[in-house]
Amino acid sequence: MKLICILGILFLLALPVLAQEKEQQRLQECGTVLEEVLNVPENIPHDLLDKAECVIVFPSVKKAALGVGGSYGRGAIVCRSGKEFKGPWGAPAMYALEGGSLGFQLGGQATDFVLLVMNPRGAESVMGSKVKLGADASVAGGPKGRTASAATDVVMKAEILSYSRSRGLFAGVSLEGSTLRSDGGANENLYGKKLSARQIVREGAVKVPPSGTTLVNLLSHKSPKNLSAN
Repeated sequence: MKLICILGILFLLALPVLAQEKEQQRLQECGTVLEEVLNVPENIPHDLLDKAECVIVFPSVKKAALGVGGSYGRGAIVCRSGKEFKGPWGAPAMYALEGGSLGFQLGGQATDFVLLVMNPRGAESVMGSKVKLGADASVAGGPKGRTASAATDVVMKAEILSYSRSRGLFAGVSLEGSTLRSDGGANENLYGKKLSARQIVREGAVKVPPSGTTLVNLLSHKSPKNLSAN
């Protein structure tokens, strides 16, 4: 009986560590996905990345099982620091992407999603508790390729540009009807304390964790300055 109690206590003590490791791995996967996406020939236009206030990455999103309804993915958001989003890229916050409309995009395959938040209004929207894409924040499938025009009405008016990668195919994709929200439990697991996305991303409450250095360093290298007019 005593041995069972001891094992039970050890198990409970190990849970926070296991939960933190899970989020660390997810954050590392975000860095890997973005690195792979930015290195494909027909990737996100560099001028769009240079104008983005935030980047959100969701690796390996899968369609929910039959009868469960909708789809659900977990990833991370990274934003430029400073009041006008003109500073260096800051610490990542864990985020969730969910909604029935995702199922039509996913089919039966695991899909990576990359979202660019293109203006301060869009960034403020995603800092809220829950944002419905297309209603609370305008969203459009992003153009791709080095010669892609970033001056279309759709791109210029969208607050968020979204991309997907599945089976090696990379393309702009509409996520209208899906929702974005801060993953409070994941943030607590990662940082060891309760923090809002705004505290992490906009208020500099924490430093970049080691598991987030690939993601943040990649953005710092690829797009060190915000070249938007905002």
